[in-house]
Amino acid sequence: MANQSKILELLDPNYGYVVFVALDSVFVNMWMAMNVMRARKEFNVKYPLMYSPENGGDNKFNCIQRAHQNTLEGYPVFLSLLLLGGLQYPRISAGAGAVYLLGRVAYAKGYSSGGADGRLNGARFGGLALFPLMYAVGVMGARLLGCSYFD
Repeated sequence: MANQSKILELLDPNYGYVVFVALDSVFVNMWMAMNVMRARKEFNVKYPLMYSPENGGDNKFNCIQRAHQNTLEGYPVFLSLLLLGGLQYPRISAGAGAVYLLGRVAYAKGYSSGGADGRLNGARFGGLALFPLMYAVGVMGARLLGCSYFD
């Protein structure tokens, strides 16, 4: 217990915002997974099929599934950037992370409408939120290597 408090003393208290955004990301992923489970029942897509069969299948299920799959594909990158960038810039990282998650929700809702074009608005503003996270991680890396350009 004493070691845990020492670690917490080293972190900026604002890092708590980053932790809660990371926790929120779990709920966003769970919501998307539940959407896929509901759609499996609605469109009768049995396990282990990932997508509705081409002949007689339903593209709406495929769009719901694809929205979740695409989010999972980018999830490790998002979490890495959020948690690392938050060490240097916790408020900026938490804010950008929250915007990213809102973008993923908009992406899933748009994509789930049954057409691939519905995902674009969420993809745009959610994707833009990755840039401040990449900047935060880049600055932290440069500072750790002794680059004084950012001081």
